[in-house]
Amino acid sequence: MVASASCAAALALTAAPGNAETTAAQAPAGVKPVSANGLPLTAQDRADDGAKDRQVASSLTAGLKVTAVAKQGHTAKQAADRSADRKIIAAPKAAAPKAAPKAAPKRYADNLDGWIRESLDIMKAKRIPGSYEGLHRNIMRESSGNPNAVNNWDINAINGIPSKGLLQVIQPTFNTYHVAGTPHKLTDPVANITAAANYAAHRYGSIDNVNSAY
Repeated sequence: MVASASCAAALALTAAPGNAETTAAQAPAGVKPVSANGLPLTAQDRADDGAKDRQVASSLTAGLKVTAVAKQGHTAKQAADRSADRKIIAAPKAAAPKAAPKAAPKRYADNLDGWIRESLDIMKAKRIPGSYEGLHRNIMRESSGNPNAVNNWDINAINGIPSKGLLQVIQPTFNTYHVAGTPHKLTDPVANITAAANYAAHRYGSIDNVNSAY
Protein backbone atom coordinates (compact mmCIF):
# COMPACT_ATOMS: atom_id res chain seq x y z
CA MET A 1 0.00 0.00 0.00
CA VAL A 2 2.84 2.37 0.84
CA ALA A 3 4.55 1.60 -2.42
CA SER A 4 1.35 2.20 -4.32
CA ALA A 5 0.81 5.54 -2.61
CA SER A 6 4.38 6.61 -3.42
CA CYS A 7 3.93 5.61 -7.00
CA ALA A 8 0.71 7.54 -7.21
CA ALA A 9 2.37 10.61 -5.76
CA ALA A 10 5.24 10.31 -8.16
CA LEU A 11 2.87 9.97 -11.05
CA ALA A 12 0.99 13.02 -9.86
CA LEU A 13 4.13 15.10 -9.63
CA THR A 14 5.31 13.88 -13.01
CA ALA A 15 1.96 14.67 -14.71
CA ALA A 16 1.36 18.02 -13.04
CA PRO A 17 3.90 20.08 -15.07
CA GLY A 18 2.58 18.67 -18.34
CA ASN A 19 -1.01 19.59 -17.49
CA ALA A 20 0.08 23.03 -16.40
CA GLU A 21 1.85 23.63 -19.71
CA THR A 22 -1.15 22.32 -21.67
CA THR A 23 -3.48 24.52 -19.69
CA ALA A 24 -1.26 27.50 -20.24
CA ALA A 25 -1.01 26.79 -23.92
CA GLN A 26 -4.77 26.37 -24.23
CA ALA A 27 -5.61 29.55 -22.27
CA PRO A 28 -7.17 32.11 -24.64
CA ALA A 29 -4.96 35.09 -25.31
CA GLY A 30 -6.09 38.60 -26.41
CA VAL A 31 -7.06 38.49 -30.14
CA LYS A 32 -4.93 40.88 -32.12
CA PRO A 33 -6.23 42.26 -35.50
CA VAL A 34 -4.14 41.29 -38.47
CA SER A 35 -3.72 42.70 -41.98
CA ALA A 36 -4.64 40.94 -45.21
CA ASN A 37 -1.23 39.22 -45.25
CA GLY A 38 -1.75 37.84 -41.73
CA LEU A 39 0.63 40.20 -39.97
CA PRO A 40 -0.48 42.31 -37.00
CA LEU A 41 -1.85 45.74 -37.95
CA THR A 42 0.41 48.66 -37.33
CA ALA A 43 -0.64 52.19 -36.41
CA GLN A 44 -0.04 53.26 -40.03
CA ASP A 45 -2.30 50.43 -41.24
CA ARG A 46 -5.04 51.60 -38.91
CA ALA A 47 -4.60 55.22 -40.10
CA ASP A 48 -4.75 54.16 -43.73
CA ASP A 49 -7.86 52.08 -43.09
CA GLY A 50 -9.49 55.04 -41.32
CA ALA A 51 -8.70 57.33 -44.26
CA LYS A 52 -10.15 54.81 -46.68
CA ASP A 53 -13.28 54.49 -44.57
CA ARG A 54 -13.64 58.25 -44.46
CA GLN A 55 -13.10 58.48 -48.22
CA VAL A 56 -15.76 55.84 -48.87
CA ALA A 57 -18.15 57.60 -46.50
CA SER A 58 -17.43 60.93 -48.17
CA SER A 59 -18.02 59.41 -51.62
CA LEU A 60 -21.31 57.90 -50.47
CA THR A 61 -22.38 61.22 -48.97
CA ALA A 62 -21.46 63.08 -52.16
CA GLY A 63 -23.32 60.51 -54.23
CA LEU A 64 -26.38 60.89 -52.07
CA LYS A 65 -26.19 64.69 -52.40
CA VAL A 66 -25.84 64.50 -56.19
CA THR A 67 -28.73 62.05 -56.36
CA ALA A 68 -30.85 64.31 -54.14
CA VAL A 69 -30.01 67.40 -56.23
CA ALA A 70 -30.74 65.55 -59.47
CA LYS A 71 -34.01 64.30 -58.05
CA GLN A 72 -34.95 67.81 -56.95
CA GLY A 73 -34.08 69.15 -60.43
CA HIS A 74 -36.15 66.42 -62.08
CA THR A 75 -39.06 67.11 -59.75
CA ALA A 76 -38.82 70.85 -60.45
CA LYS A 77 -38.72 70.21 -64.21
CA GLN A 78 -41.78 67.97 -63.99
CA ALA A 79 -43.60 70.68 -62.02
CA ALA A 80 -42.61 73.31 -64.58
CA ASP A 81 -43.77 71.06 -67.44
CA ARG A 82 -47.10 70.49 -65.73
CA SER A 83 -47.47 74.22 -65.14
CA ALA A 84 -46.71 74.93 -68.82
CA ASP A 85 -49.22 72.26 -69.88
CA ARG A 86 -51.87 73.83 -67.65
CA LYS A 87 -51.15 77.25 -69.16
CA ILE A 88 -51.46 75.86 -72.67
CA ILE A 89 -54.73 74.14 -71.80
CA ALA A 90 -56.08 77.17 -69.95
CA ALA A 91 -55.02 79.75 -72.53
CA PRO A 92 -58.11 80.98 -74.38
CA LYS A 93 -58.16 80.63 -78.11
CA ALA A 94 -57.34 83.83 -79.90
CA ALA A 95 -60.45 85.39 -81.29
CA ALA A 96 -60.64 85.39 -85.05
CA PRO A 97 -60.02 88.86 -86.43
CA LYS A 98 -63.24 90.62 -87.19
CA ALA A 99 -63.86 91.56 -90.73
CA ALA A 100 -63.56 95.26 -91.31
CA PRO A 101 -67.01 96.80 -91.53
CA LYS A 102 -68.02 97.77 -95.01
CA ALA A 103 -67.77 101.45 -95.64
CA ALA A 104 -71.15 103.07 -95.84
CA PRO A 105 -71.94 104.39 -99.32
CA LYS A 106 -71.17 108.06 -99.69
CA ARG A 107 -74.24 110.23 -99.49
CA TYR A 108 -74.80 113.42 -101.44
CA ALA A 109 -77.23 116.28 -100.88
CA ASP A 110 -80.23 116.25 -103.22
CA ASN A 111 -79.48 119.68 -104.64
CA LEU A 112 -77.26 121.26 -107.29
CA ASP A 113 -74.17 121.10 -105.07
CA GLY A 114 -74.75 117.41 -104.30
CA TRP A 115 -75.44 116.54 -107.96
CA ILE A 116 -72.21 118.21 -109.10
CA ARG A 117 -70.14 116.52 -106.38
CA GLU A 118 -71.57 113.08 -107.13
CA SER A 119 -70.97 113.65 -110.87
CA LEU A 120 -67.35 114.62 -110.19
CA ASP A 121 -66.73 111.37 -108.23
CA ILE A 122 -68.15 109.34 -111.11
CA MET A 123 -66.16 111.33 -113.66
CA LYS A 124 -62.98 110.74 -111.66
CA ALA A 125 -63.60 107.00 -111.58
CA LYS A 126 -64.25 107.00 -115.35
CA ARG A 127 -61.34 109.37 -116.06
CA ILE A 128 -63.57 112.07 -117.52
CA PRO A 129 -61.96 115.53 -117.07
CA GLY A 130 -63.80 118.45 -115.51
CA SER A 131 -63.97 120.61 -112.42
CA TYR A 132 -66.65 121.83 -110.05
CA GLU A 133 -66.27 125.35 -111.42
CA GLY A 134 -66.55 124.23 -115.07
CA LEU A 135 -69.69 122.21 -114.41
CA HIS A 136 -71.37 124.84 -112.26
CA ARG A 137 -70.63 127.66 -114.71
CA ASN A 138 -72.13 125.82 -117.70
CA ILE A 139 -75.14 124.56 -115.73
CA MET A 140 -76.07 128.06 -114.63
CA ARG A 141 -75.86 129.35 -118.22
CA GLU A 142 -77.81 126.47 -119.76
CA SER A 143 -80.61 125.82 -117.20
CA SER A 144 -80.11 128.07 -114.16
CA GLY A 145 -79.80 124.84 -112.13
CA ASN A 146 -83.23 123.42 -113.08
CA PRO A 147 -82.92 119.66 -113.83
CA ASN A 148 -86.29 119.70 -115.64
CA ALA A 149 -85.57 122.63 -117.95
CA VAL A 150 -86.62 122.04 -121.60
CA ASN A 151 -85.75 124.16 -124.66
CA ASN A 152 -88.79 124.22 -126.94
CA TRP A 153 -87.70 126.90 -129.40
CA ASP A 154 -84.26 126.09 -130.91
CA ILE A 155 -83.47 123.97 -133.96
CA ASN A 156 -83.35 120.82 -131.91
CA ALA A 157 -86.85 121.44 -130.64
CA ILE A 158 -88.00 122.11 -134.22
CA ASN A 159 -86.46 118.75 -135.22
CA GLY A 160 -88.34 117.03 -132.39
CA ILE A 161 -85.36 116.41 -130.12
CA PRO A 162 -85.42 119.32 -127.63
CA SER A 163 -82.51 119.93 -125.29
CA LYS A 164 -83.29 118.92 -121.69
CA GLY A 165 -81.81 118.90 -118.21
CA LEU A 166 -79.15 120.81 -116.34
CA LEU A 167 -76.74 120.95 -119.28
CA GLN A 168 -79.39 120.91 -122.03
CA VAL A 169 -78.51 117.63 -123.72
CA ILE A 170 -80.51 116.16 -126.61
CA GLN A 171 -81.53 112.50 -126.50
CA PRO A 172 -79.20 111.19 -129.27
CA THR A 173 -76.17 112.80 -127.60
CA PHE A 174 -77.24 111.42 -124.22
CA ASN A 175 -77.61 107.91 -125.66
CA THR A 176 -74.12 108.06 -127.22
CA TYR A 177 -72.26 109.50 -124.24
CA HIS A 178 -74.26 108.04 -121.35
CA VAL A 179 -71.95 107.00 -118.48
CA ALA A 180 -72.48 103.47 -117.19
CA GLY A 181 -73.67 103.32 -113.59
CA THR A 182 -75.95 106.34 -113.86
CA PRO A 183 -79.71 106.19 -114.60
CA HIS A 184 -80.57 105.96 -118.27
CA LYS A 185 -82.84 108.97 -118.01
CA LEU A 186 -82.09 112.26 -119.80
CA THR A 187 -83.42 114.53 -117.04
CA ASP A 188 -81.73 112.70 -114.15
CA PRO A 189 -79.36 115.36 -112.74
CA VAL A 190 -76.25 113.15 -112.37
CA ALA A 191 -76.83 111.22 -115.60
CA ASN A 192 -77.32 114.50 -117.50
CA ILE A 193 -74.16 116.13 -116.07
CA THR A 194 -71.87 113.12 -116.62
CA ALA A 195 -73.11 112.51 -120.18
CA ALA A 196 -72.62 116.21 -121.08
CA ALA A 197 -69.13 116.20 -119.50
CA ASN A 198 -68.25 113.00 -121.41
CA TYR A 199 -69.43 114.59 -124.69
CA ALA A 200 -67.50 117.82 -123.97
CA ALA A 201 -64.33 115.84 -123.16
CA HIS A 202 -64.48 114.11 -126.56
CA ARG A 203 -65.23 117.31 -128.49
CA TYR A 204 -63.52 120.09 -126.51
CA GLY A 205 -61.08 118.27 -124.23
CA SER A 206 -63.05 119.14 -121.07
CA ILE A 207 -66.29 120.75 -119.94
CA ASP A 208 -64.03 123.42 -118.45
CA ASN A 209 -63.24 124.57 -122.00
CA VAL A 210 -66.90 125.22 -122.84
CA ASN A 211 -68.03 128.82 -122.41
CA SER A 212 -71.13 129.00 -124.62
CA ALA A 213 -73.72 126.84 -126.33
CA TYR A 214 -72.11 123.61 -127.37
